[in-house]
Amino acid sequence: MAIYAIGDIQGCYDPFRRLLDELDFNPDGDTLWLTGDLVNRGPKSLKTLRFVKGLGDAAITVMGNHDLHLLALWAGAIDYDERFESLKKTLNAPDADDLCDWLRRRPLAHYDEKLDTLLVHAGTHPQWSVPKTLALAAEVENELRDGDFDILLAKMYGNAPAKWSEELRGYKRLRFIINCLTRMRMITANEKLNFSFSGSPWRARKDQVPWFDVDDPAIGRTRVVFGHWSQLGLIVLPKLINVDTGCVWGRQLTAVRLDKRIPRVIQVEGQ
Repeated sequence: MAIYAIGDIQGCYDPFRRLLDELDFNPDGDTLWLTGDLVNRGPKSLKTLRFVKGLGDAAITVMGNHDLHLLALWAGAIDYDERFESLKKTLNAPDADDLCDWLRRRPLAHYDEKLDTLLVHAGTHPQWSVPKTLALAAEVENELRDGDFDILLAKMYGNAPAKWSEELRGYKRLRFIINCLTRMRMITANEKLNFSFSGSPWRARKDQVPWFDVDDPAIGRTRVVFGHWSQLGLIVLPKLINVDTGCVWGRQLTAVRLDKRIPRVIQVEGQ
């Protein structure tokens, strides 16, 4: 029984299946932790979505920003344009409603107490502990699953507010939580989210740092597994693992085994 974290697939179904072959993945005993962004940009979003859904409890996937784009299009919360061409087949599929209904019920954060490991798409705020991250993620999850989810999907777009406050309410609060968990990369010295930079962090301005480089974060010693930031490249540290290695950009799709003292890295070539 093995637990593997796999980075952003983004419709790269064929590399994904090759990677599972390399892992000798057995859904009857093994578990996949997927960092989200199952869809968009790559050529086979529909096949990817169907396959992951079909894995049932053998796959735990958190929601990524591209997954949310698909849901927003499906719900009519945003207009379709050429940026989402790779999602057209998914939106027109006979099982689109079933797939998207399943997708909107995925978590934004997942925590395993035995491994003391948190799975998110992009990151978690320096002020948020594990229980706080899970509680805030649940606020969004509940709205997506049971509330007026189409309104939330329309209201989630935008970069403001940029700074966390417990006083945030309504859609501003939900937007900030979504942005933190699915879009965040850089954060300023006064802990404002900055979305103007997505490259390698050593090229950023001096007043910006990666979210995981803030001193004394509330997450403590918990290991965080994330994706979203392909320009970082593979990171495998005791308390930080980035598995987005740019499969959709022609680089690699990466898996890291999490349930061993020394994580094992397995890669296949991307699209």
